[in-house]
Amino acid sequence: MKEIVGVRFKKTGKIYFFNPNGFTLSKNQYAVVETARGIELGEVVVANQKVDDQKIVAPLKDVIRVATKEDIKIYEENEKKAEDAYKVCEEKILAHGLDMKLVDVEYQFDGTKILFYFTAEGRIDFRELVKDLAAVYRTRIELRQIGVRDEVKMLGGYGMCGRELCCCRHLSDLNPVSIKMAKEQGLSLNPTKISGVCGRLMCCLKNEQEVYEEKLSRLPTVGSIVKTPEGKGTVEDVEVLKEVVKVKIEKDGTFIKKSFRAAELEVLKAGKKRESSHLEDGVSMKELKALEEGFKRQDDI
Repeated sequence: MKEIVGVRFKKTGKIYFFNPNGFTLSKNQYAVVETARGIELGEVVVANQKVDDQKIVAPLKDVIRVATKEDIKIYEENEKKAEDAYKVCEEKILAHGLDMKLVDVEYQFDGTKILFYFTAEGRIDFRELVKDLAAVYRTRIELRQIGVRDEVKMLGGYGMCGRELCCCRHLSDLNPVSIKMAKEQGLSLNPTKISGVCGRLMCCLKNEQEVYEEKLSRLPTVGSIVKTPEGKGTVEDVEVLKEVVKVKIEKDGTFIKKSFRAAELEVLKAGKKRESSHLEDGVSMKELKALEEGFKRQDDI
């Protein structure tokens, strides 16, 4: 077991563990720490505690000090400098005619590096742009290409549910999402209905998948022969979240459909696996597969 504190550098960024180095830190405090990128200021989100060695990527870097008023002032000044650098970089991108979109600018706390985040369709030769920026700011310049999900996470926004985007509110990591999840959740396979602001599959498909998998493991599938309180029947439909099953039962030579709680049923013969394959008019599998396009994540530290 080793004592650690958890520090985050962005609102919903990844949490990194550091050696407290003798400091006692509480949640919501700010600390100056040593990272692979240099000296940084971050928010403490996990107070001093001991964790298993297996959960730690050794060696742990140190907390240098609890952030002072002067440290906070430097951080705020860097934020203002970053706004100015954004405008300068945009002008130079236009001057060089580069097909790239600037997303964000970040000043390193100790001023030894400025990071420019951008998106682009393909690879960009930005060597001349870096030279121009280095001539203006006289410090190390790094341009980092990011994916569309990272862009939305940085810029923020609201989803079709009317709430702040999950990636901006609470998701520290952007996990892969697949069409299979949409199928298992019985959703209509229409890109406009299952893709988010970023144009990729909605993160909430991943958030809800565990619940669907757990419930589906206990529910009969469509086509299953089941024993109900009113006789034997065939499963016509399943409302997964409510755990309600619609069954077609034959009575006196006619078929009726009735809904039962899953707990009331006994499966006599399993049917096919529940999976939506409904493609709306004008939608192709090629479009759906495009939503699953991966993106390369680069660690900030």
